[in-house]
Amino acid sequence: MNIKPLADRVLILPAPAEEKVGGIIIPDTAKEKPLHGKVVATGKGTKDEEMILKEGDEVLYGKYAGTELEFEGEKYLMMRQSDVLAVIG
Repeated sequence: MNIKPLADRVLILPAPAEEKVGGIIIPDTAKEKPLHGKVVATGKGTKDEEMILKEGDEVLYGKYAGTELEFEGEKYLMMRQSDVLAVIG
């Protein structure tokens, strides 16, 4: 990964949105934004906030959390560690 978050930020690869519901194909405009994903890179934290997330963690985050960005054809979310609601598993 060539993107390295700074301070208390994490880079998340969102889980893919649902493509079908009961045999009906959902268009991109109607897909629900996923609320979970995988941490692919982390910053080192700050002097006030230790980085507790690590690469590979499956996490839940808020519907409007983070900043969307695209790198090498893949869509990611960059957000602060405090915007992550929970670690799954």
